[in-house]
Amino acid sequence: MSSTDEPVVAGRARSLRVLTGTLVIVFVVLLQVVVQFISNRDAARLGSVLLLFAFELPSLLFALSALFRWTRRAGISWLLFVAMGIALAAAIGGAWGCVFFLVSDNFPALGLKPFSTPPIHMSRVVLYGLAQAQSQFGLWTLAFVLPELLDDARVRSLYAEKLKAESDQLRTAAELARLRSHLEPHFLLNTLNAIAGLVTEEPREARRLLSALGDLLRDALKDDTDLQPLQNQLDWLQRYAQILETRHRGDLSFSWDVSEDSRSEVLPRLLLQPLVENAVKHGALLAQGAGHVRVKTRLTPDGARLICQVQDNGPGMKDTPIRNGAFGLESVRRRVALRYGEAGSVTWTALPEGTTVTVDVPARMPEA
Repeated sequence: MSSTDEPVVAGRARSLRVLTGTLVIVFVVLLQVVVQFISNRDAARLGSVLLLFAFELPSLLFALSALFRWTRRAGISWLLFVAMGIALAAAIGGAWGCVFFLVSDNFPALGLKPFSTPPIHMSRVVLYGLAQAQSQFGLWTLAFVLPELLDDARVRSLYAEKLKAESDQLRTAAELARLRSHLEPHFLLNTLNAIAGLVTEEPREARRLLSALGDLLRDALKDDTDLQPLQNQLDWLQRYAQILETRHRGDLSFSWDVSEDSRSEVLPRLLLQPLVENAVKHGALLAQGAGHVRVKTRLTPDGARLICQVQDNGPGMKDTPIRNGAFGLESVRRRVALRYGEAGSVTWTALPEGTTVTVDVPARMPEA
C-alpha cells in the first residue's frame, strides 16, 4: 500500500465505524421501545416516544461527537471527558423532554403521549428525557469511543514496535561494524607476523607472500555487503592457508572437504577466518607431530541448513570452555547471533585429539 492510499483507507475505516456505531445505537433504542410496547400495548405512546427519539438522538450523537473531537485535540483526560459527556447528555435529554412536554401540553390535538399512566407533568417528562439520554450516552461510548481508543492503542503499539525494530537494526549494524573493526586489524597483524619470519630467511618467498597478502586485504577490507558466497570465502581462506603453510612449512597442512551444493550459499564476510586462525594457533601448531586443519562444508539432506566445520588435531580444550585468547570464536558467536538470532548457532566439540567448531545457520532461500 502506498503512502497516498493510507489516508483514503483510514477515512473509509472511520466512516465504517461511524455507520456501524450509529446502527448499533439505533437498534438498541428501537429494541427498548419495542419491549415497552409489548408490555403495555400502547400504540399512541409508541409513536410519541419514537418521535421524541427522532429529534433527541441525532442531536445527542452530533454533540457528543463534537465534544469527543474537541477533548482529544485539547488533550483533556478520559475521566474529565466522561464527566463532561454525562453533563452534556443530561442537558440535551432534559431540554428535549421539556420541549416534548410543552408541545404535548399546548397542542393536545397531536395526541402526544409520553407515558401510558398519569400523572403527566413537566418534571416527569424532563427526567424521562434525561434518563434516556444517559442511556444513549453509554451506548455511544461503547459504540464510538471504545473502538476509537482501541484503534489508537493499536496504532501506538505498532508505532512502538516499529521504533523498537529500527532501534534493534541500528544497534545490530553498529555492533557488527564494531566486531569487524576489531577483527580485520587483528587478522592483519597476525598475518604480517607470519610473513615477518620469512623476510630474512627467504626474501623471495616473503615478497611473493606479501603480494598474496595484498590480494587478501583488497578482498577483506573493501566496502562490500556483509554477506558473500561461501565459494568466495573459501577462495580467500585457501590463499590465507597458503601463507600459513609457507610460514610453518612441514609443521602445518590444510584439507578442504566442500560439497558442491554448499558453494553457492552465503555467509557473513570473514566469518570462518577467525575459526581457521584459532584452529592453527591454539590447535594444530600445538599438536604432537605435524599439525592439520580441515575445513568442511555441507548442506543438510533437506537443504534447509548450511553446516560449516573447522577441525584441528591439536590438544583440544581441557578445563576451559573456550581456549584462552580465542577472540575469534567469540566474535563468530556474536556475529551469528546478530545475523541469525536463535536460528543460527556456533558449537564446539573437544576431544583429546583435537577440536571441532561447527557453524550451523539457515541456508539461503531460493530465488522466487
